[in-house]
Amino acid sequence: LDVSMDTWSYFHTCLVSMWLHRFYIYSAVAFGISLWIVIQFTTTRTKRKVTEPGTEYKLGNGCASPQAQEAHVAGVKIFYGSQTGTAKRFAKALAEAVTSLNLPVEVINMGDCDPEDGLAEETSSRNICVFLVATYTDGQPPESAAWFCKWLEEAASDFRVGKGFLQGLRYAVFGLGNSAYVDHYNTVGRRMDRWLWMLSASRIMTRAEGDCNVAQSKHGSIEADFEAWKAKFLTRLQVLCKGEKKPCSGKCKKGKCKSSGKQSKESSDHEHGTSEHENTEAEELSETSSEEEAGSTESVIDVEDLGNIMGHMKKAKVLLLEGYGMVSHSGYHLVYFVCQFLQAKLNCLMVYVLFSGYKLIGSHSGVKLCRWTKSMLRGRGGCYKHTFYGIESHRCMEATPSLACANKCVFCWRHHTNPVGTEWRWKMDQPEVILQEALEKHQNMIRQFRGVAGVKAARLEEALAVKHCALSLVGEPIMYPHINRFVRLLHQQGISTFLVTNAQFPEEIRRLEPVTQLYVSVDASTKESLRRIDRPLFKDFWQRFLDSLKALAEKQQRTVYRLTLVKAWNVDELKAYADLISLGKPDFIEVKGVTYCGESSASSLTMANVPWHGEVVSFVQELARLLPEYGIACEHEHSNCLLMAHSKVSLPG
Repeated sequence: LDVSMDTWSYFHTCLVSMWLHRFYIYSAVAFGISLWIVIQFTTTRTKRKVTEPGTEYKLGNGCASPQAQEAHVAGVKIFYGSQTGTAKRFAKALAEAVTSLNLPVEVINMGDCDPEDGLAEETSSRNICVFLVATYTDGQPPESAAWFCKWLEEAASDFRVGKGFLQGLRYAVFGLGNSAYVDHYNTVGRRMDRWLWMLSASRIMTRAEGDCNVAQSKHGSIEADFEAWKAKFLTRLQVLCKGEKKPCSGKCKKGKCKSSGKQSKESSDHEHGTSEHENTEAEELSETSSEEEAGSTESVIDVEDLGNIMGHMKKAKVLLLEGYGMVSHSGYHLVYFVCQFLQAKLNCLMVYVLFSGYKLIGSHSGVKLCRWTKSMLRGRGGCYKHTFYGIESHRCMEATPSLACANKCVFCWRHHTNPVGTEWRWKMDQPEVILQEALEKHQNMIRQFRGVAGVKAARLEEALAVKHCALSLVGEPIMYPHINRFVRLLHQQGISTFLVTNAQFPEEIRRLEPVTQLYVSVDASTKESLRRIDRPLFKDFWQRFLDSLKALAEKQQRTVYRLTLVKAWNVDELKAYADLISLGKPDFIEVKGVTYCGESSASSLTMANVPWHGEVVSFVQELARLLPEYGIACEHEHSNCLLMAHSKVSLPG
């Protein structure tokens, strides 16, 4: 009996202890189940990747799908960048060899080619593009290839340019260099190869390098290196002309396709020399590591990509829930909770990283509190719109119905964190929803200042009633297909509107119903300077720019030119600016010095490019002499901005 009592006492003590510590036990069990689910999910995904039918048709890094590989070759285009003439000579020799195969061939100097137009056309032309480029002093490209290489570099590093921009383009690269210059040996060829690959172009063969240093040249001279590569290229070209037989396994890494199955002799030649390729890849990785690391710390997700990312999250969630039907009822809810938690965390992370300080609305709109709004809430001064037009900054809402833009301006004060595009590609939110959420989010941001030291209670209450909307937050608001309805809704609520457009959508300007004040950004006065400063996406950007100014002249409402002066870039074009002003005949001209917003990988601007206020004043005075019908009306020194008004406009005071 004593033994039984002792046993019962022991079990009773254990049960009581377990009950008292039940929280820790539940946590341990939950952690174990979660860990098991993650392991099973990872294992299942790995198996699916190996066994899932059709994976061989996926696009790998730098490898085209069988459909693209089986396409016959329409011709060959040879692009060369040469300083001493060697690359040009090689290009002509290669052209003669290709001609012997009865294929059309074209030899193009990179200096005579617009890369954005020229390369984009090749994504669907079925041509093979060959790039013969030399490395010149200090690892720089030849002068004739400088712009070509600069454009490729910017396109590859600019996240707003789609990574599939050159998908469908098939290419091969032969670099010319001298290994005596160890630090810069063939850097241009290597970088060009990498940039093309980053834009989803497909290598047809491994990059080759010619060496002027006969002591180190693989074949004894750069000419022999070229001849050896040319023979391989022609063999590869013949295989492509007949139709590629080798499927891509989808396991490509930087152009190395490790496909299983039988390969033709030509394919074997293509894969020959793997160790040499691995060495060059290692060099490439070491060259790009610092750039990629720098980019990773400031990585930003495009608004247009959020839908795809969340779609993948939902698929993963469905896979989890379907794949573990054997989990108990409580386990099922645990899995669902984990998925919801991960999805919520991802949402928060994306929104935080993408637009710090912005409030996103729907899928393509945004609102943000301006620093001048905060200033006026404290009883301090307002922005230049308050000085020029009487707009109360604390009652102004800065918003946009389109985060996307058709330009990549060097002075973009949003550091290029918005998507770009030339047409509307997003799921469209209704204007009523956008306006309601914009007002709510704006008011919520205002309410957060309640009780903050220095904020005046009367100003805060006034700020809750929005009286003005600046449609200039970021992007191109005129791209929004329902912009007229959105503007009408604002006006119906007694909210005035200042809308800014970047002069790339002339037809949309013509169709736009009257706003309180319509702005056009005139960032340069010549085609070349506009290309350098605004970096527009449209190929016919200059004609669109001029047509937009003409469309502005036709508007029967108040119009404004907004000039942004960038020192050493566009401050010496007075006469050309005067001609453009005569074209659009605006009521007002706002001339503002560029605002330096800090370092950006997408821009080379520094504080040296910011003009002093005195320099802006001098520019406006000179411009006024060329435009007798305009006069200086006002200035806002804090914003480094001056206002010119047409004589037909009557301003108070």
